[in-house]
Amino acid sequence: GPSPASESYLRQDKLMDIIKKTGAQAVHPGYGFLSEQAPFAEALAAQGVEFIGPPASAIAEMGSKSASKRIMIDAGVSCIPGYHGDNQDEAYLKEQADQVGYPIIIKAVSGGGGKGMRM
Repeated sequence: GPSPASESYLRQDKLMDIIKKTGAQAVHPGYGFLSEQAPFAEALAAQGVEFIGPPASAIAEMGSKSASKRIMIDAGVSCIPGYHGDNQDEAYLKEQADQVGYPIIIKAVSGGGGKGMRM
């Protein structure tokens, strides 16, 4: 396809068509983009094609920083303290920041590359 990713290798419909036409039994999604798309892994599974990577459920969980942090903490992995709850009330968040200590970093639950982090 053309150079823009959205018109070439991110076109899941075209990829699924090629997979069917070639009889591919497995797909390695590369790094980034499709490797982070649980729906792509699910679509492959629905067609009986092996996704070379983590299961769709893990992709979805790791796509949420809050969920992935909870999974790591539950597994006993040492993590930097912070607030990861749903309550986004400003006064409550201030209380949480006071407990964690300053300086703090505010980061979006999803999104990439640290572009949304604020001190």
